[in-house]
Amino acid sequence: MTTQDNVQYASEIAPRLRMAELAPEVYKAMIRLDTAAKKGLDPKLYELVKIRASQINHCAFCLDMHSKDALAAGESVERIVQLSAWEESRHFYTEKELAAIELTEAITVLTDGFVPDEVYEKAAKLFEEAELAQLIAAITVINAWNRFGVTTRTTPGHYQPGQHP
Repeated sequence: MTTQDNVQYASEIAPRLRMAELAPEVYKAMIRLDTAAKKGLDPKLYELVKIRASQINHCAFCLDMHSKDALAAGESVERIVQLSAWEESRHFYTEKELAAIELTEAITVLTDGFVPDEVYEKAAKLFEEAELAQLIAAITVINAWNRFGVTTRTTPGHYQPGQHP
């Protein structure tokens, strides 16, 4: 246990394995895919999508990373904090951001086996077709990263903006 300001915290959980070291070609391909997926997307919107998917998927490492990256991109702490309750905090976001967040949830949680037409149509009205394609790609990529993170238990707290894990 570590001690900080006379408060004892639980021990940090060690990762199960390190994807970058053990599957370097897959890891490099994911980095390239991530880089390609974010082209043409507003950096703040991109990070909000990453954070929301990571909240849903319970990926602590990705939450740490994308919250820090969002702050570095100029996002406010308030909007990051409110994101987990976006439906009750709609006034913090633009209509375009709300459509992206809703689409993120629909793509991330496929319990009905599909993305509802009304969710897709709302996003299609607010995003140009090429931008919508990039958004869908970004949502898909963060879901893949989340699955790596939660499976391998990638440790949060050590990421610094601009670095890859």
